[in-house]
Amino acid sequence: MALTKLERRKRIRMRIRKKINGTPDMPRVAVYRSNKQIYCQLIDDQNHVTLLSASSREKDIASEKGIKKTEQARLVGKLLADKCRDKGIEKVVFDRGGYKYHGRVKSLADAAREGGLKF
Repeated sequence: MALTKLERRKRIRMRIRKKINGTPDMPRVAVYRSNKQIYCQLIDDQNHVTLLSASSREKDIASEKGIKKTEQARLVGKLLADKCRDKGIEKVVFDRGGYKYHGRVKSLADAAREGGLKF
C-alpha cells in the first residue's frame, strides 16, 4: 500500500534528523511549512532550547497584503538572518523538515544566505 503524503514526509524528516544535529555554536534551522504560512526556528539540540524563531505571522510580514507565498518566505529568511546577526550567530545547519528543497523552502534558505547566514 502506498504511503500518504504525511507518512512520506515523516519518513524523510526522520532520515534527515538522524544526520543533522544543532549545537550551541551551530544551531539547527528547522522549517515548517503549512498551506498558508511558513515558520522557522533556531534550535540548540544539545540543550533542548529554541534560541529564536521567525514566521510569516509576524506583524511586519503579515501586514503586507497581496504578496505571494514565496515572497513571504523570502521575507521570513531575511528576518531570520537579521535576528541571528543580532544574537551573534553566523553558522547554522539547515533542516528542511522533510519538504523538498524547492519553492518556499528554497526561497527562505536563499534569503537567509543573502542575509549573512552560512550553511
